[in-house]
Amino acid sequence: MNVKLFIGRWFKSILTLISPKLNTKIVYFFKFRKTIDLKCPKTLDEKIQWLKLNTYYRNPLVTQCTDKYEVRKYVKECGCGEILNDLYGVYTSVEDISWEKLPNKFVLKWNFGCGQNLICFDKSKLDIEGAKKKLRKWYKEHHTFYLPYSEMQYKGIPPRIVCERLIETVDGDLPIDYKLYCFNGVADCVLVCTNRQSGHPDYYFFDRGWKLKRYNRKGKEASVDFTLPRPDNFEKLFEYADKLSKPFPFVRVDFYLEKGEITFGELTFTPCGGFDVNRLPETQLKFGEMVKI
Repeated sequence: MNVKLFIGRWFKSILTLISPKLNTKIVYFFKFRKTIDLKCPKTLDEKIQWLKLNTYYRNPLVTQCTDKYEVRKYVKECGCGEILNDLYGVYTSVEDISWEKLPNKFVLKWNFGCGQNLICFDKSKLDIEGAKKKLRKWYKEHHTFYLPYSEMQYKGIPPRIVCERLIETVDGDLPIDYKLYCFNGVADCVLVCTNRQSGHPDYYFFDRGWKLKRYNRKGKEASVDFTLPRPDNFEKLFEYADKLSKPFPFVRVDFYLEKGEITFGELTFTPCGGFDVNRLPETQLKFGEMVKI
């Protein structure tokens, strides 16, 4: 992390400790170059911030569903246990991992945070000491992950390491993410994340009929005839997302879909921390109108 980013993260963290609301107002202004309206929120990100500060804060169900391990219980309770990924192990510390017992391919991740996935395609080539070092480094963020963007739903999650099956693709790349935007228990559209292996993924919105929706910058710039291959069993994603999103005014339900097999990813309550500058202004308003708070 460079010095500028470190100072920015430190400053925002201090502000959250003083006042999550104050930090939210300041970060929102610097992200969007305008003040946030928390009294009468209109855009999606304004409503996400309102929910974050009011509804999500100290909400046991939201905290459970933010936890990448405990959310499995919720998925089962919703009658969707069949879409849970295979679980190889759960550990409270790096030292508890029995590396020799793990399969040749797997994914390790902490149950808090974002983007902290250790992906192993071949255990015989894995630098285990390096993997331990990386996992320990990520663990240091456990008590502070929620601070920069005041994402209060992450606060208090007991840290665990989750080991799951590696979802394999035909071409050997990372699987495509299907992120369904759900408003008051209804999945409206899906954000498809492609080209993840490049380190610079592309994001496109599609509706329930697999029609491109120009809701973000990438979609707006796409050609007139642009599309992506429609995956088998695509319609089932929306059925599962409807079930899993029922209690929440807004949540993004993430899945993987390979060879027609649906695998649950996670529930995301504050995409981009609630500061998504890639959505078009008109999309922010359209989505905001759909969130009833």
